[in-house]
Amino acid sequence: IILAADRKMTLGGMIVSSKKFKKIMIINEDLAVTVAGLVSDVQLLTKLIRAQIKLDELRKGKKLRVKEVANLLANLVYNNSRKFSAIPGVTGFLLGGRDGDGVSLYELGMDGSLTKFDDYVCDGSGMLFATGVLEANYKENMNVEDGIKLAVSSINAGIQRDTGSGSGVDVVVVGKEGTREAFSKQLDTKLTM
Repeated sequence: IILAADRKMTLGGMIVSSKKFKKIMIINEDLAVTVAGLVSDVQLLTKLIRAQIKLDELRKGKKLRVKEVANLLANLVYNNSRKFSAIPGVTGFLLGGRDGDGVSLYELGMDGSLTKFDDYVCDGSGMLFATGVLEANYKENMNVEDGIKLAVSSINAGIQRDTGSGSGVDVVVVGKEGTREAFSKQLDTKLTM
């Protein structure tokens, strides 16, 4: 599984509040998520799922399967979107993980919906542009290097045309050897004379 994300954090897509926000979070050696939506919510839900995984693994005495983690996170997202708040909980997660069954990719919608994918999926404000690049260039059984290049190209499409995307790119690979950062680049957009 190859996960990629840009680094721009905005206030309503209008004001850039950070150019260095990493939108891929490694949960543990087996799992990673990309995040989109309200920063406070994605940070809280990521902390909660990390803690819940540790608790459940201690109770059960074994690692959780990716599907179990996806269901746990989907329940957290569902509850977050249904609670009363002056600021509605809006989050999007892509979860990549490995277990005894292999690698899996899930999309968790902002309403808590859960969908498994066997090819690719995009989320966030740049998804329309990224999906076009993936749709045109994805090939089944791509090697990791080509997959990373395609992921960076799809993020670049979002950066070029979406006001909520930009500032850099990060890529994480979830595979047989574990979860690792594969590529990272900060963009310098300052003009000087």
